[in-house]
Amino acid sequence: MSEQKDVSLKEFLDFMTRKGLNITSQRRAIAAAFFDLSGHHSLDEFYQHIFSVDPGIGQTTVYRTLKLLCDAGLATEIHFSDGIARYEVAKSNSHHDHIVCLYCGNVLEIFDQRIEKLQQEIAQSHDFTLSGHVHYLYGMCAECRAGGAGGKR
Repeated sequence: MSEQKDVSLKEFLDFMTRKGLNITSQRRAIAAAFFDLSGHHSLDEFYQHIFSVDPGIGQTTVYRTLKLLCDAGLATEIHFSDGIARYEVAKSNSHHDHIVCLYCGNVLEIFDQRIEKLQQEIAQSHDFTLSGHVHYLYGMCAECRAGGAGGKR
């Protein structure tokens, strides 16, 4: 496990201790597996990953642990146009937006300082102070446009 993943796992365990919650081997394994995965995963996708590692961990335990990771500020629950909740590791110093393919579900993380600046300018022109934003761009990826395997949804 990388140093950042070790730090994230420690932060989760500290959160659990502060809240007076049991630190079970299953919760520890779920959190460690979550920090090892990159990208955006639905509960079902993440559960399948956990199941392949430890078939004894139930889906309810996975769901509750993901919610605890969100409560701890270490995971973010995101919703794209398909209505499925997905989870990604929350990085306090790494803001990003998303481009989402409506056909295959591929998600790309993007960051462009011009978008961030324009949002600030728009908010200021309306005498509005931003506290955050969610920005998703939807469309069709190159593979789906070409009729590749990703287009068979």
